[in-house]
Amino acid sequence: MLDGILIGLSTAITPINILMVMAGCLVGTFIGMLPGLGPISAIALMIPITYGFDPASGMILMAGVYYGAIFGGSTSSILINAPGVAGTVATAFDGYPMARAGHAGKALAIAAYASFSGGSIAAVFLLIAAPSLAVVSLAFQSTDYFALMVLGLTAVAAFAGKGQIVKALMMTVLGLMISTVGTDQTQGVQRFTLGTMDLIDGVSFLLLAMATFALSEALMAVLKPKSAADIARERDAQSNLGSMKLSKAEVREMAPVVGRSSVLGFFIGVLPGAGATIASFLAYGMEQRLAGPKKAAEFGKGSIRGLAAPETANNAACSGSFVPLLTLGIPGSGTTAIMLGALLSYGVQPGPRLFLDNPEVFWSVIVSMYIGNVVLLILNLPLIPYIARILALPPTVLIPMILFFSLIGVYFVSFNTFDIHLMVIFAVAAVVLRLLEFPMAPMLLGFILGGMMEENLRRALIINNDSWSFLWERPLTFAILSIAALILVAPMIAPRIARVLARRREAAGEGG
Repeated sequence: MLDGILIGLSTAITPINILMVMAGCLVGTFIGMLPGLGPISAIALMIPITYGFDPASGMILMAGVYYGAIFGGSTSSILINAPGVAGTVATAFDGYPMARAGHAGKALAIAAYASFSGGSIAAVFLLIAAPSLAVVSLAFQSTDYFALMVLGLTAVAAFAGKGQIVKALMMTVLGLMISTVGTDQTQGVQRFTLGTMDLIDGVSFLLLAMATFALSEALMAVLKPKSAADIARERDAQSNLGSMKLSKAEVREMAPVVGRSSVLGFFIGVLPGAGATIASFLAYGMEQRLAGPKKAAEFGKGSIRGLAAPETANNAACSGSFVPLLTLGIPGSGTTAIMLGALLSYGVQPGPRLFLDNPEVFWSVIVSMYIGNVVLLILNLPLIPYIARILALPPTVLIPMILFFSLIGVYFVSFNTFDIHLMVIFAVAAVVLRLLEFPMAPMLLGFILGGMMEENLRRALIINNDSWSFLWERPLTFAILSIAALILVAPMIAPRIARVLARRREAAGEGG
């Protein structure tokens, strides 16, 4: 392994490859900042450019673009509540409230530090354990993936306020229902398309995310204009927009969150098909449960932990997703599927023999990840005070900007006006639901996980001859489902247990 690391280091630190890392990070960051253009679009744009490069340089450039786009995607989530990338949806839950409270600079700085830490820790894990972790990812079967999706759905409890768990579950079911629209990938049957060709491919994630977050936020701002006092308060807060200093107490609060989320994100990323989105939601849910009643109440209102956890996890998962790609030749996401195609076009066959047949490609990509995270931090920190000034724009400018980027971002993906009409319908429905205090995050989580959950459930049933016995017969599946059940039931029974204990203490006090 030491020889491989030295080969990777000697390849990655050549001037041309250092330039590739810097260019990839810079391009990826700015593309990620634009709602609607995620890492898939960014890497697709890079492929024609890399045809003249050697495989190592081409992969280093695309890897830089990948984690640069995830890094940059948090910016639009935090500043305008427009998560154009699924992996940065959870970032908006606390990043956007923090920015609106006048701490946009601090929110972007926390995201930058968390991203750097998560990516760097995961790069070290990848360097040390990539070949061994391939065995772990192979051990997971369809039944285990189904259980993992169920575990991911239990994160709805993290997005439900006090007494709101039923509403959160209802929104999750709505998200699962929306995910079934389109063509059934297994049988090729059209479902809930209303006889229109435009719904054959289903509803796109970007359309739903932009409608329920960015567009509905703009509409809410129009429906509920701020009072003169609120405007004055925001104007006073804008003096702190560029501040990105973290106190020692805030650093101490972040450190354990970053450590836990890095480990969780990396191991979720190792599993093919899991990826940054599930990692970010699970990390967010896990930290809310570990925070304690006082700190947990801050989640969704600008919590440092609520921002650091998903940002750390999604970047760690990006590094982890290279394990199945490089060691097994299995793409863990749409982005790594494009990178797999690029590798094959170079004549490089990813798989168990990659680090033997093409060690310079295997190890240089891994080493370049750490270099890339350093480059991203150096590039982004000086820009934060200027980027944060977006929020200083008056509502008459900012709201039309959000509407423009949301609509254009969705249109540029499909070039179909039907998507614009559908987006407006979803946005209006989201406004009504928000006025009724239904949370939007569980719906998006249900939508994201719905397709993968259905696909893995069908495979599991086929393998087990349509028997549901796999739910309790396979130890790993049963263990994951048991954890999911405990997480889901805990918020419902915890208040009752607290009331019973309070009554006993009162009775004991009276008796004394």
